[in-house]
Amino acid sequence: MLCLMKPSLLIAGAGYLGSEIERIAEPRYQVYTLTKSGTGGSMVCDLSDDAEVARIAVTIPSPDLVIHCASSGRGGPNAYRGVFVKGCRSLADHFPKSHLLFTSSTSVYHQTDGSNVTEDSLTEPERETSQLLLGAENIVLNRGGTVARLAGIYGPDRSVVWRKFLANEASIEEDGRRILNQIHVIDAARAALFLAEQKMSGIFNVSDNTPLSQLETYQGLASLLEKPLPPTGEKKTSRKRAWTHKRVINDKLTSLGWKPTYPSFLDAAREFASS
Repeated sequence: MLCLMKPSLLIAGAGYLGSEIERIAEPRYQVYTLTKSGTGGSMVCDLSDDAEVARIAVTIPSPDLVIHCASSGRGGPNAYRGVFVKGCRSLADHFPKSHLLFTSSTSVYHQTDGSNVTEDSLTEPERETSQLLLGAENIVLNRGGTVARLAGIYGPDRSVVWRKFLANEASIEEDGRRILNQIHVIDAARAALFLAEQKMSGIFNVSDNTPLSQLETYQGLASLLEKPLPPTGEKKTSRKRAWTHKRVINDKLTSLGWKPTYPSFLDAAREFASS
């Protein structure tokens, strides 16, 4: 009987998102994972150290796909430069035959006027961390790879909006007009794997179908959970991501046939409430 080998996938960064990609990919792929600590059965690799990436490259067969979805560990510019810029360069250098996908962020868009943002929209972020993401993106794009710009990732066990609302710690900034662009971790993982498999060079926004204003989000949660709306407060400009007000459009991704399991954050919230 002919035994067909599975295609192989290297996941650089098996954290919250990477672990979900691994779970989805395992039935169809030979999956290798890298983490800085080597926990959970992953191989130890500091992506900021080119020698460590080189060591991995001679340890495993050249994978068909490489997905860089490592976290900065909540670090600042130095962490971003190491994990993202150096990491993308090392992965591209040492796995030249593999298709590389980098999970970037919609934080590279700095629009504050509530406008619709597509992959062709201006990217002039003020924060150095977002500028470094653009640098990492360029490395990947120049090697023919794929950039997935992810909106804010959430899940049943990790949602600041949900947690703060339940704990009565939420507040509505000014009139609540600011748009919350989000993506469920399952949909983020599915989109990353889907795009990697397409092997198309380019940039793709990964967000759900229904970006909601902060006010719409809390109105939906208040109705769902039969709780009062949070109080109003001042605009929060000290967040890790710079304060922006934009509506991220995912039409380029959905035109390829991808559809989110959770078209809106409130679709997921209804599931959270019933679990």
